[in-house]
Amino acid sequence: MEANLEETEIRLILIGSRWAGKSSSGNTILRKERFECGRTRTAQSEVRHGLVDGRKLTVIDAPGWSSSLSLAEIPEGDKQRFKLNASKCPPGPNAFLLVIPIDSAFSVEQKTTVEEHMKLLGERVWRYTMVLFTCGDYLGEKTIEEHIESEGQALKWLIEKCLNRYHVFNNKDKNNLSQVTKLLQKIEEMVWYNGGSYYKVEEPIFQVIKEKQKEVAERAEERRKKAEDQRQHMKTLIPEEMKHIPKLQMILLGSRNVGKTSVGNTILGYKDQEDGKRTPKSVACRGFVAKTEIILVDTPGWWKGFPVFDTPEAIKDELMRSMFLCPPGPHVFILVIDADASFNAKHLDAVTSHVELLGDGVWRHTIIVFTRGDWLGTNSIEQYIEGEGEALQSLVEQCGNRYHVVDNKNASDGTQISELLEKITETVAANGWSYFVPDQQIFQTLEERRRKVKEGAMLRQSQVKATRESLGVSSNKLQELRIILLGQKTVGKSATGNTLLHKEVFASSQNEQCQMQDGEVSGRRVTVIDTPGWWQDSSCCTDEIDKEIARGFSLSPAGVHVILLVIPLDLTFRDSQRVTLEDHMNLFHATVWKHAMVLFTYGDKLADKSLEEHIEREHSALRWLIEKCENRYHAINNMKKMDMNQVTELFEKIEEIVAGNSGKLFCPNMNEMHLRFEEMFKRKQLKHVLKQRLVREYGRRELELMKEFKETLHELQNDIRGGATGTKSKSLVGDRVKLATRSTGQGKRDGKEEKLDTKISQKIKKLDEDIEKLSHFLGNSKEFLIPDFKGSSPAPSIPESFLERKQSTGNFEKVLSWLSNLHIGTNVENQLTLNFSQTSGYRSMVPSDTFDFDGEVEVPE
Repeated sequence: MEANLEETEIRLILIGSRWAGKSSSGNTILRKERFECGRTRTAQSEVRHGLVDGRKLTVIDAPGWSSSLSLAEIPEGDKQRFKLNASKCPPGPNAFLLVIPIDSAFSVEQKTTVEEHMKLLGERVWRYTMVLFTCGDYLGEKTIEEHIESEGQALKWLIEKCLNRYHVFNNKDKNNLSQVTKLLQKIEEMVWYNGGSYYKVEEPIFQVIKEKQKEVAERAEERRKKAEDQRQHMKTLIPEEMKHIPKLQMILLGSRNVGKTSVGNTILGYKDQEDGKRTPKSVACRGFVAKTEIILVDTPGWWKGFPVFDTPEAIKDELMRSMFLCPPGPHVFILVIDADASFNAKHLDAVTSHVELLGDGVWRHTIIVFTRGDWLGTNSIEQYIEGEGEALQSLVEQCGNRYHVVDNKNASDGTQISELLEKITETVAANGWSYFVPDQQIFQTLEERRRKVKEGAMLRQSQVKATRESLGVSSNKLQELRIILLGQKTVGKSATGNTLLHKEVFASSQNEQCQMQDGEVSGRRVTVIDTPGWWQDSSCCTDEIDKEIARGFSLSPAGVHVILLVIPLDLTFRDSQRVTLEDHMNLFHATVWKHAMVLFTYGDKLADKSLEEHIEREHSALRWLIEKCENRYHAINNMKKMDMNQVTELFEKIEEIVAGNSGKLFCPNMNEMHLRFEEMFKRKQLKHVLKQRLVREYGRRELELMKEFKETLHELQNDIRGGATGTKSKSLVGDRVKLATRSTGQGKRDGKEEKLDTKISQKIKKLDEDIEKLSHFLGNSKEFLIPDFKGSSPAPSIPESFLERKQSTGNFEKVLSWLSNLHIGTNVENQLTLNFSQTSGYRSMVPSDTFDFDGEVEVPE
């Protein structure tokens, strides 16, 4: 990797996010317009050469990355090509210029994206990286150092990773030649610091990627030929008079932000492109393409990578309702997938679970349309399919290898839509020109659900109205409001805090510390405390985060007027979320619920439905939460920050809560909370021990089944070979095979028997490997010891009044000890059971009042 560099030669690679100004910076460096800029996207790496200030320059403009927060969200092909950028300027680049625009904030999310991409190049890449700031004219009178200091920790982290190497460009001022000269001088200093070395792709990595790319290209060509042959066959099914089908009915399906609406606009020839607004309900549009009448139904998108289980009932209902907006039914479903992002098993689960809501046979009528085809560059859509792996390949096969790619930015290209309509016509022909006829039972179920939801919503509205009237409209507006935000991660707490204060003060990121901000809003002094979010899975919640959440209350010693429990409208709220939320609320005194209100975010997802309809339609866990908060709830749309009516109405509801609490604020006792933290920690340990015991028992039972199955296979193989039968009675499978063998001739071993014999041998070999692995696991899994709590940090000095409560925590050690010797058996259906009988030894260890009448364990509160 080390090499002596000629003084006059510099090799650079421009990397960074999309629209950061990489191509423009490349032109500034070369002092010529060598890279296309503007709305033209850099879809593949481009190499340009030039002579600047007596130096021979090689500049590579790499494609920008999207705002993917993890490597799992980056397409496999993009990752491979990004790694190989350094090989395009042999023997390797002297510097990577990481382009960061000054005109937008460098957030924690952007830091994560940069960090994830740089991981692809290895830790050593930072030695050769310099930050190149663009949009230098936005600095005004500020220096770049002042900008770095004012931006926050994320940008300072990046500068430190680059060993304090940075430069500023103003690409609008092309005549300022000194900015390029200074940059080249800084790069030469970096080369000197690195001993004249350069970054080089390691040869094994280079060879592996090249081999993968070759294999992908070969498979891609096979898929293309297969699809073409399939099309030629389907074309024979279309009579001449049906080349232009008179009417086509289609439904658009897909996750959010993949470009569904844009595809619809492109098909119908609408010039108004996607405006970024979400599609809250299914809508049918009509138009003509040539001689074909088009009925196109757009549907709400689900969150990418989230299965149907996490999708709100309203969106699922709208997906199913879409089939009845184009009677008698759609000819095809257009499943939209974005070709500039990854597609893995998680995404496959999300797609299949949502599409299969529509009924049996839906896949025969489905064609995949890939959007953002311009990001493919010189790569074919088949290369993207093959490069992404089994998940995408299986989806394409599920759809009968029917797919198409469009470039929504090039809507004027009529050929891409005419070809799509040809493929759709061929699909309809292959289905015998039939519609997909939806099950009328689905429609009846939707209508019945809609009726019940309406009735429940009206009842809830009347209850809320009666409650508010009983309190009376608060004419005494509070001069001060103290608000704390609690909720799961990524539900919009920080954005809500900004909306309430009418200013950007909370960073919309995964903050790990409580923050308090205040301001003058609607004639009130409003203080908002933003807390770290908890994980949906309570087992992932850490003591540190839980204690930090509780610390938020100490930021307002006088107490808070309201606890806003932030719940998103665009994800379902089920028992798992309820349990985690309740665990956190149980850290406080029971009176916390009298000060709590549910605040729904993503209010734009309601469309023309009322908030009460959403509550009634959703899982019972949400109604439980609403009732715990005594029917106090509100919805906010953080996309409409200028709409202060929603904020004012919320403040009025908070004032009603304060009136109902006789003006009292909620102020938890921090000493008591420390005790609850200790109890909750031990309760987690109890659950962990039980879980590990069950895992071990399941493993033991699975090992027994494997060994039994292996023995059965050996017996079956002996039967096939005509060998000894053994002393044990044959299995049912073996007996059936023997009968089949006798019926075809006892002494003959045809090709099928030999193949079966070989398959059984392979299965036995695989079983031996699995048995060895599982035995090794169980052998290393000693009986789980009881956690030692002696090392845990003690609670601060606790008043005498809490000593009785503290003594109750001793039961946890007893329960844990009991669990370590817990007998796990089976019932008549061979299901695992826990023995909670008298002989379990539990009753002798824990007071009898910790059992309910069924003999089940009640963990002490």
